[in-house]
Amino acid sequence: MFRRRRPAIQVKTAEQVELMRAAGLLVGRTLELLRDAVKPGITTKDLDVIAEANIRDHGGVPSFKGYHGFPATICASVNEEIVHGIPSSGKELRDGDIISIDCGAIVEGWHGDSAITVPVGEVSAEQARLLEVTETSLWHGLAAGVAGARLTDMSHAIESYIRSQGRYGIVEGYGGHGIGTEMHMDPLIPNHGAPGHGPELEVGMCFAVEPMVNLGTKDTLELEDGWTVITTDGRHSAHFEHTFAVTPEGPRVLTALDEGREWFAKLGSSNSS
Repeated sequence: MFRRRRPAIQVKTAEQVELMRAAGLLVGRTLELLRDAVKPGITTKDLDVIAEANIRDHGGVPSFKGYHGFPATICASVNEEIVHGIPSSGKELRDGDIISIDCGAIVEGWHGDSAITVPVGEVSAEQARLLEVTETSLWHGLAAGVAGARLTDMSHAIESYIRSQGRYGIVEGYGGHGIGTEMHMDPLIPNHGAPGHGPELEVGMCFAVEPMVNLGTKDTLELEDGWTVITTDGRHSAHFEHTFAVTPEGPRVLTALDEGREWFAKLGSSNSS
């Protein structure tokens, strides 16, 4: 009987993690720039132009542009679009929309990857709550990313928090991933599942964790453009993501401007100092 071989996970040195921090900071600052730019009347193409200019002006290269043929610097997914929305000059944001912006950058050969979902103008209480639940679930997953834990401990932490908050659709088939000298590396990190499975986390491993949560069904459909993924019931979806490194002190969030200290303190995590 043959055992299934576990995927190899790239382990970084402390110096390589610092290079990933540079890429992560560029992504984090670009997303803050885009957050401030989101308003009724702006197009998703306008946001893409802002992102590409900022990344290139600061010595980076957009990770997404040209990746398997993707035509843009960001993924811009509006309302029922879950992930991989293609920016367009014909897609103008309206008051009451929500937009998920996924962004990646390469600095000196190392990748950073992060996503936020932003309200456009005034949104409903239901939409605002969806964003809050999704972002908080991300941080529960990140807090579980400690040396000695198992990979699915992060998955379980994400799912457990979402389930505790009400009836939401947790997207399956898409999830987090390893990251480093490539944007997408082994292993896949589901946003659901039992704890205690998968590889043991080691210092120097880096992952991107990214829950996607829907107001309705978990079911998805890929559009004919070959990229955009939507909810099958047309209800809205939120997506948050951060890249982090496993360190002796706990998870270090490379795409968060403060490395996650504020959120970890809020959750009572031991790595908030």
